[in-house]
Amino acid sequence: MSKLLIFLVRVYQKFISPIFPPTCRYYPSCSSYMIDSLRKHGPLKGLIMGIARIIRCNPFVRGGVDPVPDHFTLRRNPHPENYEDPIIAKKFHSK
Repeated sequence: MSKLLIFLVRVYQKFISPIFPPTCRYYPSCSSYMIDSLRKHGPLKGLIMGIARIIRCNPFVRGGVDPVPDHFTLRRNPHPENYEDPIIAKKFHSK
């Protein structure tokens, strides 16, 4: 089931997303977050987390770094500095 959902998100990323201007307020993007959450938490919890993230991505929030947390939650990741991404690591650890 996760593979099917990931496939659908990839179709969105390749064919639908390029039609619109980039509007995601978070890093990684909402579609990448959905894929990561599906891989990390499975189809049910991953889908719920991905939908919650899409709902959080609106004009009334500042956005920023919000990687998929290790534990299931519908809230923003409180510790983005633990995210293993070279761009984020540079941002948080260069201080």
